[in-house]
Amino acid sequence: MADKGEEQRRATPAATPSAAPSAAPSAVPSSAPTGPAAEPPVPPARPLDSIDRDILRILQTDGRASIRSVAERVHVSRANAYARINRLVEDGVIRGFGARVDHERAGQGASAYITLKIVQNSWRTVREQLQALPGATHIALVSGDFDVLLLVHTPDNRALRELVLTRIQSIPEVLSTRTLLVFEETDLGPRPDRPAELA
Repeated sequence: MADKGEEQRRATPAATPSAAPSAAPSAVPSSAPTGPAAEPPVPPARPLDSIDRDILRILQTDGRASIRSVAERVHVSRANAYARINRLVEDGVIRGFGARVDHERAGQGASAYITLKIVQNSWRTVREQLQALPGATHIALVSGDFDVLLLVHTPDNRALRELVLTRIQSIPEVLSTRTLLVFEETDLGPRPDRPAELA
C-alpha cells in the first residue's frame, strides 16, 4: 500500500553496501554473541559441509535445541557438535541467537516496510540512527528506486506515524520516505517440511 503522506524530498539518492539482521538458538556455546554489538572483524568463511548445514537448519528451526539434541540428530558426538557450533559462531555464519516473535500477540499491532532515499555515501550514518529506532527489526541497503528498506513493528498506527514523521524524517541524511503498511505476514523460516533448505 502506498505512502500515507510522508513523501519528503531534499536532493539525490545513493548508497554504499554493508550489514543486516540476526538469527536463532539457546543451549549453545557461551561464546556466542547475544545482542546488538559493534561489528567485529569476521575471519574468511570456511566451507560448510552437510553436517554444518544440518546443524544450521536445526538451530534455525528450533533455537532452543540443546547440544545433545543437535548431536544426536546429526549423528556426531556432543564435543563435535559443540566445536562445530562454536566454529560457525566464530566464522560469523551464526550471527546471534534469539526468539521468533509474533509481533501482533506481543502488542505490536502495526507493521510497515519503509523505503528511504538517502544522501549519497551516508549509509553507515543512517544505519546507526535507524538501528536505534524502537520497533526496527530489519534494515537493508538495496538497489533500485530507493536506497534503504526498513521493517518496523509498533503498537499502533499512531505510533507508526510518529516514528516516520518525527523520528525518521528528522534524520538529516534522509531525503524522502514511503510507508508500506503490512496487513498480514508469514514467517518463512526453515521448517521440517522443507528438507532442501540450506542444501
